[in-house]
Amino acid sequence: MHVTIYSTPTCPYCKLAKDFFKDKGISFTEVDVAADPAAANEMVKKSGQMGVPVIEIDGQIVVGWNQAALNDIIEQGSKKKVKSAA
Repeated sequence: MHVTIYSTPTCPYCKLAKDFFKDKGISFTEVDVAADPAAANEMVKKSGQMGVPVIEIDGQIVVGWNQAALNDIIEQGSKKKVKSAA
């Protein structure tokens, strides 16, 4: 599972997202869009949004802090791994 979190240092919801993945033991790449204008443009291109967090999980985009959507995507990914292993 590949997770990228587009965030800024002052975003409280970004911190919630990062803590969420840390608690689940899922590694992620953090991209500070405040410090990297090219990454900010990439985030907007992928999500259509300028606000953070924008979270990409294996190509699926979640805009904002939406724990239910994140759990659903993670659960779907786990089921795919089990199916492909069988």
